[in-house]
Amino acid sequence: MELPENIKSDCAPLNKMIREMLTVEPKIAMLRDATRGGLAAVLNEIAAAANVGILLDEEKIPIREEVRGVCDILGFDVLELANEGKIIAVVPAESAEKILSVMRKNIYGKDAAQIGEVVTKAAGKVGLRTAVGGIRIVDMPTGELVPRIC
Repeated sequence: MELPENIKSDCAPLNKMIREMLTVEPKIAMLRDATRGGLAAVLNEIAAAANVGILLDEEKIPIREEVRGVCDILGFDVLELANEGKIIAVVPAESAEKILSVMRKNIYGKDAAQIGEVVTKAAGKVGLRTAVGGIRIVDMPTGELVPRIC
C-alpha cells in the first residue's frame, strides 16, 4: 500500500517556538510532546496526575484529511498516533490567544489551535465533544502502540 505523497513526517524542532511561548507567558502549566500514545495518552496522563477533567472539541483538533483517511483505512485511532513534532500546552485561559499567536508565527506551529479546556467535572477523565454534539470518553491507549517510524 502506498501512502499519498502529501503525508510527511511530523518531526520538528520545537525549542525556538517553546522559548518564544515561555517569553510571552512564563506561567505555562505544562508542555509535552505527544510521541508515545499520541494526544489520547498525554491528556489522560495529565488528567490523572492533576485530578482534573479535560474536555476536547473534535472539530477544533487540526487533523489533515489525508491522515484521517489513512487512519480510517488501517483502523487506527488518530488520537492515539505518535506526534513527535507537535506540542501540547496547558496554559492559563486568559493567555491562550496570546500563546496561539506566538505559536502560529512559527512554521511548526502554524496550525496551532485551542482544542479543549480543563474542567472540574469528571476528574481524571478525558472527554471528546463530537461533531454531532455528544461526548465520548477518550481512554488511555491499550495494547501495542503504533511504533514511531522516523
